[in-house]
Amino acid sequence: MNVLNRLLKILAFVILAAVLLFTAYTYVVLHWSYSTGERAGYVQKISKKGWICKTWEGELAMVNIPGSLTEKFEFTVPEDAVAEKINQTMGEKVSLTYEQHVGLPPGCFGETGYFVVAVKTLPLKDKDAKE
Repeated sequence: MNVLNRLLKILAFVILAAVLLFTAYTYVVLHWSYSTGERAGYVQKISKKGWICKTWEGELAMVNIPGSLTEKFEFTVPEDAVAEKINQTMGEKVSLTYEQHVGLPPGCFGETGYFVVAVKTLPLKDKDAKE
């Protein structure tokens, strides 16, 4: 009986240590960004997705050279206020500021590792207006 109690205590300690390590790892990868940057283009879509954990997922169409194929940038928006700003700028040329988080556990953190943290509307240049 004494051996059984000792094994249960060891098992409980191992489970608790694993949960604490996973929590610490998740905290670090969510609050430390691998890279940051900006992407410019037109937001094609943004929607709140997920069965249990709803996250804002979007797609930015980037046109680099007139006549070339558009490149798509898929992103996740963690904050509702930023998602609302993006919704208000649909159809306009925008610049999205993002942070890339690598190594996130799958689940409730979004479908991509690119978290948009800010959005700003860009003015159309004369060259863009002529197209």
